[in-house]
Amino acid sequence: MIGKGKAISYTQASMSYGWNQEKDAQVVYSQNLVGENPKEVTAEFRLTQELNTNCEKNTLSFILSPTIDDGKNLEKKELSRICDQFMKQMNLKDRQAIAFVHRDKAHKHIHLYVNRIDFKGQAYNDSFIGKRSQVAAEKVAERLQLTTVKQVQWEKEHNLKAIRSEIKRRHDLTMQQFKPRSFEGYIKGMETNGVKVIPSINKANKLQGFRFEFDKYNLKGSEVHRSMTGGNIGKILAKDKSMANFLKENTSLKVAGKTVELSTGMAKAIAKQVIKKIISKGMDAGMGF
Repeated sequence: MIGKGKAISYTQASMSYGWNQEKDAQVVYSQNLVGENPKEVTAEFRLTQELNTNCEKNTLSFILSPTIDDGKNLEKKELSRICDQFMKQMNLKDRQAIAFVHRDKAHKHIHLYVNRIDFKGQAYNDSFIGKRSQVAAEKVAERLQLTTVKQVQWEKEHNLKAIRSEIKRRHDLTMQQFKPRSFEGYIKGMETNGVKVIPSINKANKLQGFRFEFDKYNLKGSEVHRSMTGGNIGKILAKDKSMANFLKENTSLKVAGKTVELSTGMAKAIAKQVIKKIISKGMDAGMGF
């Protein structure tokens, strides 16, 4: 579960958004309030806030987001308990508060509004409230046996490692199976092996590398493996090619019906590789340098 928090001054506008019926909003938590709509609740907040006129951002706004899988099993009772535990964790339990759940998206989430001013006129200290909200949400998730941010991050990293490995495996397979000698041939070969290769075009309308889309993941070549940057892929494609032939076939690439040139960096990296191979062949032939 993720927690976000901040102090705001636009209480009614924010609460009206939280109570938006078009988002299938439902009140799941209420404390020290009797109002039945955003205007009435805001008026109750303001009565208390008049005890401290020095505080301008006098309402605390929180968003509590369980994971999609956890959210599917959370109904009003469980959502109310999340709010109650979060209020206690943040030491806000004696203030006016109201919370709504939004179900308009697959990701069910809670909007919680708390009066920053208590019944004694004291303003809640909002220092580092964003970070404190994250920590509080993490502790509530642990207590209620919900998925924590740390668990989500671990699973994401674990899954990402497997995805990187699989894209690299299919890259190697493409090179061995099709032995492409042009970027277009490489892209078609990867597509045959289930990986979509998306050219990365810079502001100068030049090709600077590739992104790889596989199993809902979209990664830069360097994120998959250092050998899969645009320049390094070009070096592999340049194998056994003469300088003239390689540049003729690979200095440009058709993308969405348009022709784009290689970026200067890519062209230089590939050209150096071709020159090295020419020199190497010359030395092997006993020409000497």
